Amino acid sequence: MQLSALSSALHRGSEMLERAFPTPRTLLPLSVGIDISDASIKWLGLTPFKDGSHHVVTSGSHALPAGIVSGGIVRDVVALSQVLRELKPALHGLHDAHAALPEEAAYVFSMYVPEGTPRDQILSLIEFEFEGRVPISPSAAVYDFDIIPGQHTEGIEVGVSVFPRELAESYAQAFRDAGLTLLSLEIEARSIARAISHSTDKVILLVDFGLARTGFAVVEHGVPIFTSTVEIGGDALTKAAIDMLSLSPEDAEKFKNDKGLLATEASEKPVVDAFTATATALADEIARQFHYWDTRRNDRGERLTSVERVVLVGGSSNLNGLEDFIAGKVQAPVRRGNIWHNITSFDDYIPPIDMRTSLQYATSAGLALRGV
Repeated sequence: MQLSALSSALHRGSEMLERAFPTPRTLLPLSVGIDISDASIKWLGLTPFKDGSHHVVTSGSHALPAGIVSGGIVRDVVALSQVLRELKPALHGLHDAHAALPEEAAYVFSMYVPEGTPRDQILSLIEFEFEGRVPISPSAAVYDFDIIPGQHTEGIEVGVSVFPRELAESYAQAFRDAGLTLLSLEIEARSIARAISHSTDKVILLVDFGLARTGFAVVEHGVPIFTSTVEIGGDALTKAAIDMLSLSPEDAEKFKNDKGLLATEASEKPVVDAFTATATALADEIARQFHYWDTRRNDRGERLTSVERVVLVGGSSNLNGLEDFIAGKVQAPVRRGNIWHNITSFDDYIPPIDMRTSLQYATSAGLALRGV
């Protein structure tokens, strides 16, 4: 959603103008994708090349002190703006940014509108859906939609994202006070899908396995139609390796990624059991989500498009053996996402972030792609 959506007076005017008369790509300023979580700020900036690929001009991660952001809610706008201000030298002169809003606070759904409905009328139709779908009033919300490709007898399908206005304004205020121009805000799952989705994808289940929580998104043709989060995170894996094997945090991370669920030494069995407990809780939730959406039907009882596969992102998804473990539980294809898929070909350019680490940058990569 564009920042004009933060003001109800501008929500319909400038939004429609921008969509009708978009700024030529050659005139758009280079921008950076900034992903803010409870524990860190990650950023990625891209520049386009003549061959159609994109190169990384800046990237990095900075720990965020506890309490500034909690559950995706900005608890201390002044402190967040101060951290963003301190990071500006690392952005290599990029002052324009795209950022994501947390899925925990989002209301995401899909709906149908008649063919040929103008944008302002679609927004009005979305407002009529609030009463049954969103527990806040339209005046207290910011919202936007993406058209989902495909032919439907019901009309045009759109994916809708709704956030509390106060939440969006707190993010906007932090960027403004830091001297950064915030060009857009969108849901995390939309950013990730932009980075990892293939043009042939119809419906996938996106799983963002992070440190403290896991985000789920059902993505249809690159557009989220459902999101949820659960309190299952990879920090429990790290803590188990540290406590049971007396490893440093760095060595615990290496153990997870290199051995993980496949460790075989007798001394490693207790930590593998702990890993398996977390992996089982995650796999059970994935299976629940997958099978619900894979078997859904429309009002006429007709089966809708099935879920093709599960795609894992997030730093904790590097746990060795996790893909096969989940696939065995879900009985469906599971793979880790490639955040470079829509950025560059490795035949043309090798990014400065290795594949394991790149899974932490899925959101910032998708945000960066908005600006190129």
